[in-house]
Amino acid sequence: MSECQYIYTFKYNQHYRQLCKLETRQIFGAEVNNNLLFSGLKIDPSISPFIRERFEIISSSSDYKLLLINIEKENIQSEGFKAEYLILDGDETGYKERLNKLRDIGYRIEGIPDYNDPIIIYSICKFDNIWYFGILKKHNIGWHNHKQKPHSFSNSLGMVIAKALVSIASKGDESKLLLDACCGVGTVMLEACFSGFNIDGCDINWRAVKHTRENLAHYGYSAIVYRSDIKDLDKKYDAVIIDLPYNIYTYSDDKISQNIIDSSANKSKRIIIVSVSDIQIMIQNAGLKTIDFCKVAKRGKSNFERMVWICE
Repeated sequence: MSECQYIYTFKYNQHYRQLCKLETRQIFGAEVNNNLLFSGLKIDPSISPFIRERFEIISSSSDYKLLLINIEKENIQSEGFKAEYLILDGDETGYKERLNKLRDIGYRIEGIPDYNDPIIIYSICKFDNIWYFGILKKHNIGWHNHKQKPHSFSNSLGMVIAKALVSIASKGDESKLLLDACCGVGTVMLEACFSGFNIDGCDINWRAVKHTRENLAHYGYSAIVYRSDIKDLDKKYDAVIIDLPYNIYTYSDDKISQNIIDSSANKSKRIIIVSVSDIQIMIQNAGLKTIDFCKVAKRGKSNFERMVWICE
């Protein structure tokens, strides 16, 4: 644990449990455990629908007094800072004691605090009898505004799944160029744009393309949306995301789905596919291999579930 530089905290509804684990496997190479993950990777928590905070470790010690001495040695000078106590799983420190420890931290930072709009948040936490001091970065919930997008349809991906698909496809690397191969109304593209990813979209349905462009424009996002079959695009991508058509708003069958997967395999070595049926044969026919997989059940009593395939 001493080699880890960051502590990540997670929060998710139980029906997203497998999707969250899939995401952490793809980004961090490890699964979340007890809503915590220690890692040497620096990931913006806002790219994931599940990461709540990223705690950057500055100092740690099993001896609280020694931790305070180490903080003093850092000689931190910061204007507009705030101190927060991060409660981790298993920490039974009481409220009054937490306040006292925040005062301990505040007294060892030179500068004027800003409790309402801090420039930086310093934090303290305890896990497995080790005290940690560091910098806290919180999840930006601004993407929840996408619920009010101008256009949507009932069978489109939910925002949580869409956001997870982007982080999974990119492995958290914001420099990757992504493609949403069947963009629908742009749910995936909205989440990618919010998190600063470079993404293109395409769809053969003119209405879908129109709605995607209007949804993007509504939030001031800039991204290319092609009214095109994916096979006709002449660009290469680091990863392609496919939410296979449901044969509701756009006609689809197995042959069309196979063509979409085949064409995607020609555009990228990494393909993320969402389906409502078993498509292992189609994946194999496209010369791809499934390297990870999970199922996502729909919330409630419905038996409807989606399958997420990570292919390379």
